[in-house]
Amino acid sequence: MKAIKLLFTFALTATLFTSCYTEVQVDEYYDEPIISLNNLLSSYELWYVDINATQGYGETPFLQKAFTISFRGGVVYANNNIVGLGDNGNGFGIDVGEYDAYDMILDVQHDIDGFSTFDVFQVDGNTIELYNPNNDTSYFLDGYQRNNFDYDFVFYDNIHYFLQEYEAWEKIYTSEFGAINEFDNENFLQFLPGGNDSTFQSSQDPTGTNVSGLIWDYIGVYGVGDVANDMYLKTLTLDYDYFDNEFFELTVIDDGTIELYHTTSETVYEFKGRGYIQYLKSANSKEKSNSAAGKKRKFKKERVDNPRENTRNK
Repeated sequence: MKAIKLLFTFALTATLFTSCYTEVQVDEYYDEPIISLNNLLSSYELWYVDINATQGYGETPFLQKAFTISFRGGVVYANNNIVGLGDNGNGFGIDVGEYDAYDMILDVQHDIDGFSTFDVFQVDGNTIELYNPNNDTSYFLDGYQRNNFDYDFVFYDNIHYFLQEYEAWEKIYTSEFGAINEFDNENFLQFLPGGNDSTFQSSQDPTGTNVSGLIWDYIGVYGVGDVANDMYLKTLTLDYDYFDNEFFELTVIDDGTIELYHTTSETVYEFKGRGYIQYLKSANSKEKSNSAAGKKRKFKKERVDNPRENTRNK
């Protein structure tokens, strides 16, 4: 009898606990952005295009050309040129198109390159990712205000583009000191954009010759190098097949003048840029050189796969 009573008590207790159990389902909670895309894009005056952080093997032309992008009241501004960097458009650059921002999607209508659409992801406090689902490529932009953006660093880190932004460089000065050498005869230099990004031409036409009338006597390969512990000093090597390479220390005097110190002869030359090439905002604008269309920033390291998956249309 006692055993039966204990068994009944156990069964009753189990029934009570079972009947009191209620299943609670907790839905996963995802933080919604606390800032709208428009506010995010306008939170920084300049977005530096970190070209070497790009993931994927596609290309969005207007981002490949730009050093900085700005989004201001529906208008896209870009610094596409090294010449005038920090001065053009009060630091913003030039008007290159229009944009619309909604639901973390950015649509850009570029004046030359046409329509592009991006999914926007906030990577950290001052970095955003622009993912183009049409070419499976992500560009990464770092945000700055104009008063804390290092224009000088960008300028000197991209000197080879600076050299390409004039149709020709004319020799305007040769020092009286220094040994006579073959380069004394070269009066014009040209650095070509596009292609392998390392082609130069030289001419021995008399100084004062109009750029459009120059005859280029030689075409070869050039390279720009860094000098350790001196951001403002560069090296320039011109590869001439018919005599040894010409090696110079390159100093920028201003946005249109460079100094070349020929280390072998110890001669100093100055060259002035002729025929400024602006990478213009409109296809209807008059370009000074057909070569301008070939200018795109090159990657300094191997490109990598993009881990981002296109889920917009899934």
